[in-house]
Amino acid sequence: MAGGEVVLVDLVKRFGDVTAVAGINLDMPPGEFFSLLGPSGCGKTTTLRMIAGFERPDEGQILLDGVDMAQTPPHKRNVNTVFQNYALFPHLTVAENVGFGLRYKNVTKAEARKRVADALALVRLEGFEKRRPSQLSGGQQQRVALARALVLNPAVLLLDEPLGALDAKLRKALQIELKTLQQEVGITFIYVTHDQEEALTMSDRLAVMSNGRVEQVGTPAEVYEEPATAYVADFLGVSNLMDARCEGGTPDGRARVLLGDFELVAGKGDVHARGDVKVTIRPERIRLEEHGATGENRVPGMVERVVYVGSTLQVIVHLASGQTLQVWIQNAGTQVPFQQGTPVAVHLPAEALRVLVDTGPQVAYATEEAEAGVSAG
Repeated sequence: MAGGEVVLVDLVKRFGDVTAVAGINLDMPPGEFFSLLGPSGCGKTTTLRMIAGFERPDEGQILLDGVDMAQTPPHKRNVNTVFQNYALFPHLTVAENVGFGLRYKNVTKAEARKRVADALALVRLEGFEKRRPSQLSGGQQQRVALARALVLNPAVLLLDEPLGALDAKLRKALQIELKTLQQEVGITFIYVTHDQEEALTMSDRLAVMSNGRVEQVGTPAEVYEEPATAYVADFLGVSNLMDARCEGGTPDGRARVLLGDFELVAGKGDVHARGDVKVTIRPERIRLEEHGATGENRVPGMVERVVYVGSTLQVIVHLASGQTLQVWIQNAGTQVPFQQGTPVAVHLPAEALRVLVDTGPQVAYATEEAEAGVSAG
């Protein structure tokens, strides 16, 4: 389907004295699965509501295929929304729910029946036409809500945490289904979530938001592997974030950092910074070795706890430099060599160690009260 480009230009929304969305700029090309990710109160749902037309921006533009829709009412925008609670009509059948919006379109009854059938086939609910919402599971209700939105052939589909009410196992299954569906229909999906796994699993690109601003935009791999700020590193996934001092660069373009009394080399991030910084490393990139092992970026440590979580083992290690790290080890079904109290050498590979200039604490929840009653997000 042609079209579906969304561009936000200097978008601002205030609730009283609080700025909920503080001048964000985003470009979402046609056919992209784009996620707005952040904690409650960061402004992501307010941004989605402005794209939908349910909120009017105080400043800025909302360009849909090049046309500014900032002051256009919702029913005149070629977008549709799937809400967290699905908002199905309990007294209507599945087919009547899906076809409800077609009542206000210039389509014949025969065409409406075909479009309803096609939409239900897309979400794999053939044969459910005569059931009512109360006769469906949560996952099936979510599919009905999707079909009802898609039957109108919108250029953009907006999804406000549509999997939030489902149990964890079903949520994981529907993440894959939803991404597959988006690729099949080929329209732009803009997805709001606080769930990092959802954003990483489904998105072509995502924007991490904090306090009404966009902290970083990129592919899931870029944002996870190369966080631009300490906030992104700390919020997205599990990250070991440590205070350090940067002592300048090395001849091969890396950074010398002091972690307590231990000198390390970091190959990523703000390698030319000097002074107080943060260094971060993902738990799956750390290696535990026998106590006394030598070489670059080895720090002595002591195992404090080993937690079995099925596919991985989470090992909590206290470093001689004073920091406590989380290390993930793949569960290979063999005896774990590290027990509580085991002395180890902790290898922090330079290519996985990232320097971040410490920009201070982020107030991620500042807009929560101001957005109360508007599904703040």
